[in-house]
Amino acid sequence: MRFMLLAGVALVLAGCAAPADAPVGVATDAALAADGRSIAEAECAACHAVGEYGESPNPNAPVFRTLLSRYSAGVLEQELIEGIRVSHPMPEFQFNPQGTDALIQYLQSIQQAPAQ
Repeated sequence: MRFMLLAGVALVLAGCAAPADAPVGVATDAALAADGRSIAEAECAACHAVGEYGESPNPNAPVFRTLLSRYSAGVLEQELIEGIRVSHPMPEFQFNPQGTDALIQYLQSIQQAPAQ
């Protein structure tokens, strides 16, 4: 009888476990993208449109939702860590690797095809 009870409890607990094919890191990616949005709003929104719609306050600053159509995420990530240099006036800054990961994750989450 005791064995049957333990077996029943084990089956119930096994049903509560996450399925083996559940996507790993989904919540982590969403949290990272949320951190990236916070960084974008605090550090970039004065010049760039950082959301999924709207125009940039500075017409020379590209909107973030199409930025990765112009720049490779890997190259942009490295440039942000090293201190990005662009041809138009932009404040000098450098992100730490964790902030850069978050910002790139956010950029990837909002990308749209550029308007033609």
